[in-house]
Amino acid sequence: MHFGILCLAATGHLNTMLPLGHELRQRGHQVTVLTASEAQIKVNTAEFDFCSVYATPLEWQANQAKKSVQTSNLGNIQQTLKNFADIAETRLQKAPAIIKERDIDALLIDLSVFEGGTIAEHLNLPYITICCMLPAYQDLKIPPIFTTWPYHSAQWSKARNWIAYKLINYLAQPVWQTIGRYRQQWQLPAYKNTNDIFSKLAIITRHIPEFEFPRQLPSHFHFTGPFHQALKQPPTPFSFEKLNQKPLIYASMGTVQNRSRSIFYTIAAACAKLDVQLVISLGGGLKATMLPHLPGNPLVVDYAPQLDLLQKASLVITHAGLNTTLETLSYGVPMVAIPITDDQPGVAARIAWTGTGEYITPPRLSISTLNTAVKQVLTQISYKQKSLQLQKIINQTSGVYQAANIVEEATLNHEAIVI
Repeated sequence: MHFGILCLAATGHLNTMLPLGHELRQRGHQVTVLTASEAQIKVNTAEFDFCSVYATPLEWQANQAKKSVQTSNLGNIQQTLKNFADIAETRLQKAPAIIKERDIDALLIDLSVFEGGTIAEHLNLPYITICCMLPAYQDLKIPPIFTTWPYHSAQWSKARNWIAYKLINYLAQPVWQTIGRYRQQWQLPAYKNTNDIFSKLAIITRHIPEFEFPRQLPSHFHFTGPFHQALKQPPTPFSFEKLNQKPLIYASMGTVQNRSRSIFYTIAAACAKLDVQLVISLGGGLKATMLPHLPGNPLVVDYAPQLDLLQKASLVITHAGLNTTLETLSYGVPMVAIPITDDQPGVAARIAWTGTGEYITPPRLSISTLNTAVKQVLTQISYKQKSLQLQKIINQTSGVYQAANIVEEATLNHEAIVI
């Protein structure tokens, strides 16, 4: 078959979709990646066919991370959804003709491409929803993924969640209105609720049920485990000889929310008085030369070989991106999370709920609060034990191999694949 991957160009999304595309290609299928123009080099380096279906506005790229810490999470999400509406318009205009021209047989659609299902239905193509982030399947028993709210089964919790879902759906109106116009134009039935954007054949997420709140999900929803080791990456230079015998703390704020010098300063200062070695990976947001005199003299690099360092780490300080979180759990390492925006608060809430770490929201972040959290997670053995428990479960999953099996069966037979 010829599979089209319709996804965002952000690193976390490509690092989810490309390993799945690689596995399908290994099985003899053709794979074309349809995303933003700025992802072309990365896609071509991974030796996939590339097709641009939009270009992310440069102003958005420049301002998104810069404003993320100063702006509230809700403000960030509102701006993101406005940008998503503009991009959705472009994709809805351009993608159908491109997909037809390329003779694509089925689509693998990033959950964040809300209009992807509409494009697939218009072309009468089977499609699978791939969750590159926490599954935003709305369920009143579960807090929305943009909150750090813990799970509660009480009735008041459902009422609180209902209000939050109403708010996020209101903020997303520009996206739904854009999609609604095209569905009407293409004579497709109107969406009744936001969960209608998910595939009826299969929904795939890379995390595990044990890292999810108790909830009722559709029978065709599949937890497969992480994909991160499925696609070989070019080696990242790193001076391993500079590591000493002290407990290693690895800190990374990902590849988007990584431009706040104050956060990196706080991380360094919080760890400076501890008997540890701190490695900070800037992820391309800043240059190591921009942070020359951090407290404690940590090892600061532009990029780091993350999986190699996770094998040596005693603790990870993270923005709670799903990719980094799953990679960290795959090595049985506890975390202290600093969630900034998008689904990071929801991931942080699950870190705390599973006992694999603690989190500090940006308004509460200080040298003192972070120092306390780091000492707590480093010294209390329960965090390490819980992390090792989830590591064992993750190691028993088949990740991208299972995901590819589901994709093949669902798209070949045009039948829902149930648990």
